[in-house]
Amino acid sequence: MNIGIIGAGHIGSALAVRLTGLGHHVYIANSRGPETLKDVEQKTGAQAVTAEEAARRGTDLIVVTIPLKNIPNLPKDLLASVPRETPIIDTSNYYPMLRDGKIAELETGSLTESEWVQQHLGRPVVKVFNNIYAHHIVEKGQPKGTPGRISLPVASDDAAAKQKVMQLVDELGFDAVDAGTLHQSWRQQPGTPSYGADMPADKLRENLASLGTERTEAQHAEYKANHAQQEKAMAAQGIKL
Repeated sequence: MNIGIIGAGHIGSALAVRLTGLGHHVYIANSRGPETLKDVEQKTGAQAVTAEEAARRGTDLIVVTIPLKNIPNLPKDLLASVPRETPIIDTSNYYPMLRDGKIAELETGSLTESEWVQQHLGRPVVKVFNNIYAHHIVEKGQPKGTPGRISLPVASDDAAAKQKVMQLVDELGFDAVDAGTLHQSWRQQPGTPSYGADMPADKLRENLASLGTERTEAQHAEYKANHAQQEKAMAAQGIKL
């Protein structure tokens, strides 16, 4: 496949390593230009390009994996020429303390993170790769049927795009679990039980079912508080995003 990756951070680079290793043609971009990605090219085997070129050449799949606060700064017509059937993956997470500042819609819970991204991009997105550590993408993929194989939740309002992405997740060595619509993707956001937990598929399905589908005020408050504690712990450790 021809895959464009917009964002060359931890997740973008990890996906580039795995996808090129599987024989896909990967084009990777950041906000500073391809000339700043020579090390990424050498480490991943991907071709460094501009964001516009990554969108143009990623005819089979595009991954948007940049800090959430930078989503509104993407060119408004970035995806205008991308075929409607091309899945757009969103890997973003909301870190109000460490990186993104407060975003009103996400503070109130009226939108999930990826619904907010989808509004800005103007295209349906598929939420995945947001709840797994980047180095686990590189190191922990296993053949289908391996006991305890890590599963990843995949949420989207576009059934066809979701199916294509779930096939890719399997190719990368993880079980893909249908996590419902984008409005239900709060169940894989920071602060929830599945975030960073590397659950096998049966446990992940059980966890998603136990949460229900419509986020309650109590759930929003609980997971928001959990995430705040996680951010404080990360800050204390000197972790920067």
